[in-house]
Amino acid sequence: MNLKKIKIISIIGIFLLSFIVHYGYELLPSFISSIFFPINESLFEHMKLIVTCYLLWGFIENKLLKDNKNFKSNLIISILINIIVFLLIFYPIYLTYDHNLILTLSIYLISIIITQFISYFILKSNKVLFLNKYFYIIMAIIIIVNIIFTYYPINNNFFIDYMNKKIGFSNYY
Repeated sequence: MNLKKIKIISIIGIFLLSFIVHYGYELLPSFISSIFFPINESLFEHMKLIVTCYLLWGFIENKLLKDNKNFKSNLIISILINIIVFLLIFYPIYLTYDHNLILTLSIYLISIIITQFISYFILKSNKVLFLNKYFYIIMAIIIIVNIIFTYYPINNNFFIDYMNKKIGFSNYY
């Protein structure tokens, strides 16, 4: 399968996987699932959703790509770019118009498309990217940040569950 087809499948796969991951904690409540799945409707918890979807899809994509030499760098860059693009588009709209599910899903899909477009060029590159060496360290940092801010969130809009007007794990369980 060529790279263009894999990227199109990835857009669809990541987007659909998001619906499952969104309810992962409710289906499997535990400390481990709280690290990877959103525990509430805060913006931060939805950034965990992006990380988890890209990691889970990464297992599938890596097999489709037949172990591309830039896969690890691509995964890190894709996660970070998706979070940045989503926040740059979504956050100003969220602050102005509050929450709208259709708008949120549309912005998320656009951020996935942009990320997969960039990913296409990273994976097509013949130059091996330096992030491959630091993949496990960077992923460990991302996971540690998820743990810290899940259990000890900062009191601001980024961490407040807009539906329940609560913040952090301890206010729920």
